[in-house]
Amino acid sequence: MPHVWVACRGLFIVLPFGSRGAALAAKLYGAVRKPRGREIDLAIAACALAREAALWTLNEADFRDVPGLRLFAPA
Repeated sequence: MPHVWVACRGLFIVLPFGSRGAALAAKLYGAVRKPRGREIDLAIAACALAREAALWTLNEADFRDVPGLRLFAPA
């Protein structure tokens, strides 16, 4: 799938996960139902929340219960 990465490379930005994101992820872990096994999703959500950004996802169900998170689901 290297051709897909080349085609999409300009669309995405890799964001750092720092202490602010880690603190938010820890709060989210306590705020969502069934957090176990969702650590990566909660870290991703925390990155978006820390930047007051909407999260673009094809899997809305995994993020629907994250408080304060705005989702953008492409059509």
